[in-house]
Amino acid sequence: VVPNYGVIIILFSVLTKLLFYPLTRTSTQSMRKMQMLQPKIKELQERYKDNREKQSQAMMELYKKEKVNPMAGCLPLLLQMPVFIALYQALAHTIALRNTPFVLWINDLSQPDALFSLPFSLPFLGSEFNLLPIIMSASMWVQTKLTPTGTAGGQMAAMNTLMPVIFLFMFYQMPSGLVLYWLVNNLMTIYQTWRIHQTAPSAGGAQAA
Repeated sequence: VVPNYGVIIILFSVLTKLLFYPLTRTSTQSMRKMQMLQPKIKELQERYKDNREKQSQAMMELYKKEKVNPMAGCLPLLLQMPVFIALYQALAHTIALRNTPFVLWINDLSQPDALFSLPFSLPFLGSEFNLLPIIMSASMWVQTKLTPTGTAGGQMAAMNTLMPVIFLFMFYQMPSGLVLYWLVNNLMTIYQTWRIHQTAPSAGGAQAA
């Protein structure tokens, strides 16, 4: 029905994000609550700074009382990893996907989308200029700006800054079809997170328009 494998990958990415939307919504709302609990968390950390065990117990009681799961932010990513691995295997080993073009400079979804060759070689990146991983990393940077930071604000902010750079190195030499999937996934996450923030209850409890 759809002759272009690039379009198929985009549709597949959109479909998976729609299927995972309830989990994404729960995760984002939980992280938003964690952000709102920061003053109480810092108060407990200060109160029990000399007693780690008591501090952990008090924070767990706070999470339970407020019905917040501090690990909820990782769940959407973890559940999508099997899909990511399966798609990687398909792109790397399925003969039908080799030499299949998408649009413009992306002429082989099973290979990196080299736009041109550099006159020098970069450590860990090579001498090919692959544009799609750079766009994907930029979308991840935007995504981190929309994502509420939970506990350990300074550490989380540093992690949000490093993640796009880490993923750039991870994805730079991967098949362009896989990078395309993750890029669309990021764009969908950006939109869904924005919508969740727009419809989230305000501080007074009223529903946003």
